[in-house]
Amino acid sequence: MRQARLGIDFGRVINEGSAELGGDDTTFLSGGFEEAMRTPAKPDAFEVIGRLTELFEGRVWIVSKCGERIQQRTREWLDYNDFWTLTGISPENKRFCRQRPEKALHCKRLQITHFIDDRRDVLGHMRETVEHLYLFGPQKTPAPEWATPTLTWLDVENAVTSGIAAEPQRPARRRSR
Repeated sequence: MRQARLGIDFGRVINEGSAELGGDDTTFLSGGFEEAMRTPAKPDAFEVIGRLTELFEGRVWIVSKCGERIQQRTREWLDYNDFWTLTGISPENKRFCRQRPEKALHCKRLQITHFIDDRRDVLGHMRETVEHLYLFGPQKTPAPEWATPTLTWLDVENAVTSGIAAEPQRPARRRSR
């Protein structure tokens, strides 16, 4: 049994991307610094991620596809919004890549067992390496059978925690006397 590890996409999963809830992510991507820093987190994201970080005993990573400028902006947003403190994730637990399929490589190296993303094509690249895939947010078509649809962060929490509760548990280590 592998140790449970969680990977989370950033854009449109943690960060709303728009100054208006439900808008597109152009404010975060092409707006000015102050506008980008004011883009809200998805509703309940920080609270649920904090609880999941406890559940996964800190084994949680942000894995995001973006270029250098958006990497910097993402780092700034996470710091500006006190993400690390509020969620309990280590600031060292972030990975960036330039192409969406590369997220699967990060997941393989990190031994990620659960991943949350808003893009089915990204999750499709992970099918061979990540056991539990969660398709986040509203979608134009139904989720494929190999991904769990999660419309909100509360849906994510319910799906992840109920899935973990249903898995066989590792035997407890015996303490030597």
